[in-house]
Amino acid sequence: MRPVRRALISVHDKRGVAEFARGLAGLGVSVISTGGTARHLRAAGVCVTEVSDFTGVAETLGGRVKTLHPKLHAGILACRDSEAHRLEMERAGWKSIDLVAVNLPPAPPAEGIDLHALLETVDIGGPALLRAAAKNCRDVVVVCSPARYGIVLEELVAGDGTVPDGLRVRLAREAFEATACYDARVQRLLYRHTSPAAHAFPLELSFDSAKKEELRYGENPHQRAAIYRLLSCGEPSAAEGTLLCGKALSYNNYVDLDAALEIVKEFQTPACAIVKHGNPCGVAIAERLLEAYRRARATDPESAFGGIVGFGGEVDEELAAELASTFLECVVAPSFTAAARRALGEKKNLRLLEVPSLAGWTGRHAAGDAGFEVRSITGGLLLQDRDTGSVGLGDLRQVTEARPTIAESRSILFAWAVVRHVRSNAIVIAGDGETVGIGAGQMSRVDAARLAILKARKPIAGCVAASDGFFPFRDAVDELARAGVRTLVQPGGSRMDPEVIKACDELGVAMVFTGMRCFRH
Repeated sequence: MRPVRRALISVHDKRGVAEFARGLAGLGVSVISTGGTARHLRAAGVCVTEVSDFTGVAETLGGRVKTLHPKLHAGILACRDSEAHRLEMERAGWKSIDLVAVNLPPAPPAEGIDLHALLETVDIGGPALLRAAAKNCRDVVVVCSPARYGIVLEELVAGDGTVPDGLRVRLAREAFEATACYDARVQRLLYRHTSPAAHAFPLELSFDSAKKEELRYGENPHQRAAIYRLLSCGEPSAAEGTLLCGKALSYNNYVDLDAALEIVKEFQTPACAIVKHGNPCGVAIAERLLEAYRRARATDPESAFGGIVGFGGEVDEELAAELASTFLECVVAPSFTAAARRALGEKKNLRLLEVPSLAGWTGRHAAGDAGFEVRSITGGLLLQDRDTGSVGLGDLRQVTEARPTIAESRSILFAWAVVRHVRSNAIVIAGDGETVGIGAGQMSRVDAARLAILKARKPIAGCVAASDGFFPFRDAVDELARAGVRTLVQPGGSRMDPEVIKACDELGVAMVFTGMRCFRH
């Protein structure tokens, strides 16, 4: 294994690169670099050879062509144990490059940039250098992250200028991951610049994601798990959150945190959602978050024990005191006051996740701009558009003799916003901005209705019930009406709709159709 004698460094993220280059120079490694990186290194006292001096060719096309030169790529790709390669390099007067340190620029903003400006930001030379070095990892060390500078220097010192094969291969894998992720980011941005009619599913699928952290365990303790952050996500998410206190999050924690966040993002008023095992067990809106939390918890206090709580606004000291009275796993919110952090930080096993961008969230993305949902099955991946469908008062179609009141219409929209996030078959009974009973994940719709009635802790009389799918028979309607429900909202679309409408008219129940199903599996 030949020692590293020459390094090419060209980085966008300059954290730690000066120290890295100084460490290389201290080991007798000569450094080649490009424009901004070269200036940064010189300012730090590192002796640097400009790429243009190394190749003998100045940057061309306004900087578009900097490192796309055969002298560089041959120096990286030449196999050191190939006599033919050695002779060819000698005849050309070219020198080998033994280490390549390149990291790629972030994607441009998703909004406010036209197609031409977007394409101008695309890095060509950086990915090419990384791929070349990774391809020849037997002879070349490739470093694509500042996080690896330390271990590479340690191994170079310990190995008298060499790096073990195992680390070389791992670094090469990371380089290919970095270039694949970069290409995926560009692909996603170009997707947004095509017309909605051209939004076909990709022929090949890649993800623009980066590992955030390894988790304590997966769905069960014997399973490993990690969370990856989607770099092109343009909305508040648990993946971007900062853990303020408490032990590390688990796979199940993130699933429930995501569910809680997605529910509170439905509302522009102060909202609270309590989630357990992927399903809401209580949701409420109110003028103050404290009242919203109390109302949400009252839906199903037993299930709220050990749950995940999501808020659409800042958690203050008064709310923190109320939260501290119940055992909870996690609380997620856009922010926590200092007093709230102190109060909740005293709870040994409680985690606080802060998602600042939630404070400025104004609503769900328009259809076609929210990306895809991905679900794995054995041997494949299922891809679908995210469900961005929304229902307003103007979308509701009255189909019964009884007409919902204005207050009931508001409750209809609230119940529909919640039932969208409950596992199918789902029924949500609600009224006055709070859930009363939630029937989740049942194999029949009538059982979902019975469960929602059974779970109700407050009077059902006069409440609204939302169904995530149509009623195939009148049985669920009869159950809900007997319990006191006076208004129903459902998608409609069953061949049994006339029978269900007739049942509502017999029972004096108002019913509206949304024309949109909202299954969740």
